[in-house]
Amino acid sequence: MKVAKVLVGTITAVVAVMAFSVAAYAQDLSDSPPSPPSDSTILTVSAHKPAGILDLSVANEATAAINRTLDWLVANQKDNGAWSDENFPALTALPLWAFAMSDHPQKAKVIDKAIAFILTCVRDDGGIYSELKGQKGGGLSNYNTAICLTSLQATGREDLVPVILNARKFIAGSQHFGGDIYKGGMGYDKDNERAYTDLLNSVMAFEAMAQTAGVESKRDSTEKHVDLNWAEARAFLDRLQNKEESGEENAGGFPYRPDESKAGETNIEGRVVFRSYGSMTYAGLLALIYSDVSREDPRAKSAFDWSVKHWSLEENPGMGHQGQYFFYNILSKSLSAYGQNSINLGDGQAIDWREEVIKKLLSLQKIDESGRGYWVNETGRFWESNPVLSTAYAVQALQIATGVRATP
Repeated sequence: MKVAKVLVGTITAVVAVMAFSVAAYAQDLSDSPPSPPSDSTILTVSAHKPAGILDLSVANEATAAINRTLDWLVANQKDNGAWSDENFPALTALPLWAFAMSDHPQKAKVIDKAIAFILTCVRDDGGIYSELKGQKGGGLSNYNTAICLTSLQATGREDLVPVILNARKFIAGSQHFGGDIYKGGMGYDKDNERAYTDLLNSVMAFEAMAQTAGVESKRDSTEKHVDLNWAEARAFLDRLQNKEESGEENAGGFPYRPDESKAGETNIEGRVVFRSYGSMTYAGLLALIYSDVSREDPRAKSAFDWSVKHWSLEENPGMGHQGQYFFYNILSKSLSAYGQNSINLGDGQAIDWREEVIKKLLSLQKIDESGRGYWVNETGRFWESNPVLSTAYAVQALQIATGVRATP
């Protein structure tokens, strides 16, 4: 009997290896994101494995890190379903997105509680936010609504369709159409007293509207279908992207908005240039893709080329450690959507960005006394000293890097 069991196990292992070898060959031809291995699959990986096929040990470590993180998020979810500051439902929607993409044993319970809280933040105008008077950006209505919309869509719940349709109408109504440099973009709050749009809010809104576009087919036939003006969105991105005349260090990259860069500015031939930096350049590339710009388009190619030229996972290029976890998040989304697994750094050096991101995040994960995992940015700018925010960014990046979810 023991011999029979060993024989069966051996045959199973051989079949698994053969199946993986065939899948790896197909993956090498397609260069599309791989499916993550299950715990029971036995894999062997050659030294010359295709980009995008994770080494078994890396895949296993990433899966363990994701599970530790989801356990930490479960432990830190409030009784009412929220995480962190209840004035900003996006802080609940970001962890919700991670659970929607998981098979965590408490997934259903956690998602139900999170959705119940988010629904308490739905406004009569269709937005999902809290009204906060006297705060810069108010309740960050576009930012919160866009992230909540994407996360609610990820759950696949049919009962949320009316909420999603109303939120789409709110976001479409928030696109700026003034006759100025901000035209076509999105800001934190359309009701601000001054015109203002930026790439962060724009990419969040573009993602939400692109991800939920299919829901429009469920809108009542008496209602007009809702969408962004994508031509104006592309014009905004074109206006924002640094061109060749911006200098070698900036060309192809993106600043924060048409008249500001969080990385500062420089002077080239008597002209002010707002510096390109890592997180916004990846945001710009992703926004271009969601705006239906081909990866062969010079705008997309030049953004990708900037990111390769300034490749680093030690920091958010141009910003140091500021916004570092958002950087990992948007980098993973962007490169997955762009369809590029291998990054050629020149001199014959090519890296698999998925493995590099996983290894970097594993090295930064903190473990609490109960063995649960989380991340926090000691450089607290952009709210990343909030462990819920940094953790949600990081676990999403891990899920994308392992192929749990591909974008767009």
